[in-house]
Amino acid sequence: MNRFALAVSTGIARVTEAALGPYQSAMVRIGFSATWLLFLLRELPHRQELYGPDGPWSWNLADQLISLNGAFTALMWSDGQFWFETVYVLAVLSSLLLLLGWRTRAMSVLFMVGVLSLQNRSIFMGDGGDNVLHLMCIYLVFTRCGQVWSLDERRARRTREARARGEHVVDRVGPALWGVLGLVLVSAAFLDRLNGDWVVPALLWALWLAQALWWAVGRFSRSGQSRIMLDVVANIVHNGALLVIMAEACLIYATAGWYKIQGSRWQDGTAVYYPLHLESFSPWPALADLLSANGVMVMLVTYGTVAVQVAFPFTLFNRRVKNVLLAAMITEHAVIAVVLGLPFFSLAMIAADSVFLPTSFLRRLGEGAARARTRLWARLAGGQTAQGGPKEQRGPTGHEAPEKGQAPTGHRLPGQPGPPAEPGSAEPPRPAHGPGDNPGDPENPGHRHVGFPA
Repeated sequence: MNRFALAVSTGIARVTEAALGPYQSAMVRIGFSATWLLFLLRELPHRQELYGPDGPWSWNLADQLISLNGAFTALMWSDGQFWFETVYVLAVLSSLLLLLGWRTRAMSVLFMVGVLSLQNRSIFMGDGGDNVLHLMCIYLVFTRCGQVWSLDERRARRTREARARGEHVVDRVGPALWGVLGLVLVSAAFLDRLNGDWVVPALLWALWLAQALWWAVGRFSRSGQSRIMLDVVANIVHNGALLVIMAEACLIYATAGWYKIQGSRWQDGTAVYYPLHLESFSPWPALADLLSANGVMVMLVTYGTVAVQVAFPFTLFNRRVKNVLLAAMITEHAVIAVVLGLPFFSLAMIAADSVFLPTSFLRRLGEGAARARTRLWARLAGGQTAQGGPKEQRGPTGHEAPEKGQAPTGHRLPGQPGPPAEPGSAEPPRPAHGPGDNPGDPENPGHRHVGFPA
């Protein structure tokens, strides 16, 4: 009994004291925001045909369907061209800022609004990858996904350092952003533009009020108990959302695997052969012919795909086996992106898979990215210096470089006496500077769906 009570208390403390999986949640944030951003940029020339008021799925047809299924979309607030372009640009901008981790709480909400608005406007344009993105953008709102690899993390670190030096730091951007978004939300409610069912409007109001409470407690509360309580609630919500994301990924693979088992082509080991010879999924016909020429290879890939998808949820209890199957699935999606020409479907699935990546691997990945960024900045700085030519050689302080044997301005060579102190000056001479002073089957790429009302 004592062991059970100890285990329960340890579990409660683990769930409430910290937001678990900071690197995994950051990978989910980066993966899905990058997928949506790249998709919007790729479809920029075709945005009118996909989601615009002049597309095949007209504004009137969309209005009739949304009145029946209760889906949320801001594009139904107006049928004008200007409003459509505004929503599209805001979707691109929110995806970019969420990718960078700038004000992740607000940007995750705007990211969700952008995804739901565009996908629910033309629901017949989506595939399995859009299904996953549709669901994950809602779950992402509840996570604290900006703890690492974000501009928020850098701002928080600088704020702590400034307060440690005794400086008074006031955040003006956060309240201003909250006020602008609140004005938009109040105006939409006043004009009766919050269409759809009550779920998304209630979620928007709850998040807006919760952000106001968070700021008010941090700004005016004298005691730290209130802020600790809000941190506990935020940690519980984050950990619960992360668990839901993991369960959703397992459900996707489990249902995809069991649906495949029921198909006769998957049973006889020939299912992989057919999509390789569909014109819609053959950007590289020669490569597809090469892969499908070997019957044994086709059979192994077919059976292996089903086995990995069905077995993956059960391998979470064994870390090593899970990592092996995870690497196999990520490789499979990378191959699908190239061979079948479905890059955004594959990116969405890889982003969902990243929630299971080991923390040690993600840390090494982050360290490698930081080193690469440092080398890139060093090369760019070196290239700019080289472009100046011999007439613009500069010293370390930005002044003209001294002649040989002469010290730069404000410096002295080793062994050279420093300047004498001025009369009446209490400051000693400055020392010399010595050298060397961051539903269906969503796994089926060709599956078209009607969308999930949200």
